Order: sequence, then C-alpha cells, then structure tokens
Amino acid sequence: MSTKVFVDGQEGTTGLKIFEYLTQRDGVEILRIDEAKRKDIDERRRLINASDVTFLCLPDVASRESASLVENDKTVLIDASTAFRTAADWAYGLPELARAQRERLRTAKRIAVPGCHASAFVLAMRPLVDAGVVSPDFAAHSYAITGYSGGGKKMIADYEAGGNAKLMSPRPYALALAHKHLPEMVAHTGLKSAPVFTPIVGNFYQGLAVTTYFSPKDLAKRVSPQDVQALFAEYYAGEAFVRAAPFDAEDNLDAGFFDVQANNDTNRVDLFVFGNRERFVTVARLDNLGKGASGAAIQCMNLSIGAAEETGLKR
Repeated sequence: MSTKVFVDGQEGTTGLKIFEYLTQRDGVEILRIDEAKRKDIDERRRLINASDVTFLCLPDVASRESASLVENDKTVLIDASTAFRTAADWAYGLPELARAQRERLRTAKRIAVPGCHASAFVLAMRPLVDAGVVSPDFAAHSYAITGYSGGGKKMIADYEAGGNAKLMSPRPYALALAHKHLPEMVAHTGLKSAPVFTPIVGNFYQGLAVTTYFSPKDLAKRVSPQDVQALFAEYYAGEAFVRAAPFDAEDNLDAGFFDVQANNDTNRVDLFVFGNRERFVTVARLDNLGKGASGAAIQCMNLSIGAAEETGLKR
C-alpha cells in the first residue's frame, strides 16, 4: 500500500528538492495540486486531508494557515518553516538529538524540521551540554558559512545571473544578531541564552559549516579537544548520518583548508574538533539542502511511516 504525500509549497527550493527525493522511490503516491489552484485554500485543504503525509514548504504565516486546515487525525504534517520549531506540541525533526527523540518522531503527527544552521549548531552543542562540559549559562560564539541556495529563489537568481562583483566575495549577514534560527538553538541545546551568531553566504550553491569557539577555562569541566572528539564519537555511535571525524586527522583538511561542500548531495553531518589545550573549535558540516532541509524532512517521513530511516537518502 502506497503512502499518499502532498507538498504544500511545491515551487520553493525545499519543496522542489523534496519532490526530487519522492519521485525516485517506490511506495509513494504524490498528490499534485493544479498550478492554477496553488493558493486555493479549499483545494489545499482537500489534498492535505487526503494525504498520509503533508510537507509544508511555506513561509511561517502560510504554514500556520495550512496546519489549521487539518481535519484528518491520521495526516502527519512535516513543516519546513520556523513556525513550530520551539512549539511543545510539535516534535523537533532531529532524530539524533537525544535518545528519546527518534521514538517521538515515529509517533508524532506534527513534526518541525530544523533550520540548517540550527541543525549544525545543535548537533555540536547538545552533547557538550548533556555531558556537563558546557554549562547552560555558557556564552556561545559561532559563525556559519553557507551556500547561496539557502537564500531562496531570488538569491539563487541573483548569484546565477552573474555580473555583480559584490557577490564574488563572502557576505556576512544577520548582523543585528537576531537570526531566525536562534530560538531553536537555545531550545534544543539546553543553553539559557542564544549564541552570538554571524552567518556568511558564499559564492557557491550548497554546503554549510558552523564553527563554535571554546576556551577550556570557560567550560564547566576541563577537557581537551581530544576529549571532545571522543565525546562526540560516543554520543553519536551507531548513527547513520552523524560522524565524529578523528581529531586533527590530515584528511580533515585539504592542503590546510576546510572543505565546506564535502557533504553536498548527502544527508550526512560531520563533526570536527580543531585546536589545542589553550583553545579549540568545533565545526559541524552538512548540506544545507540535504540534512539542513529536504533530506531531514524525508528522514522524518521515513520514521513516521515505518520505513527504514535511510530510505532514499545518501550518507
């Protein structure tokens, strides 16, 4: 018996990528909305309630509207916006978050897919807080570098049109220090306050890495960077999509440089630790279109419908 799936917001970057995943697998019946009815609330209501799973790939306000249309108590909503990521009645779509999270996702009818920056930050920070290495009062400082696909259709078009010299160099943004992913970075790490977080968009299509800074003297437990790598390895042992890279291994770098795009077209997250006893950084790398968005949504769907978690996803 096939799973009926509707993508509400099928024309956006995330929606198109979800379609790409779905069309490559068996056992899925895609419910398609007529182009002329994409904003017809009654047609959207009909398709949402006819589905086993509906992906919401919409702005926050539109996602909330679509969520209000559900009348079928068997329909699972998987939302890719920021609307529900800190809502208590929505499961956070990061199976690797904690031991109980995967089981919650298997039974949830409302799932909020994490933001791309948040996924990387949370996966690197949560084990340190849980282990007591980082105090909940820790003042985190992080930056991210990401491909321009995360900015949506207009940004993609601007970069791919060429001719704008300003787009050739890395561009820091969200410098009011109020990035939309900050609330979930706090809610799902155990920290009491948001990190000082500065993202940077680069002149490449996809790929993302979040770097967080640590001074051992500011930690709740005195640890070496090797200890942190071992903690990551233990925390994510057996996970299909999260890997703790060996400490300072030569193959972590390319002639001394870090490759932000190495996880592109996969659902994998790689965690690195670089530094020494005086200071170190963690780096979490993922594909912002994969584990940072559409891949994570598919992973959540797999858990929800009882399919193997890795179905249709690359490591």
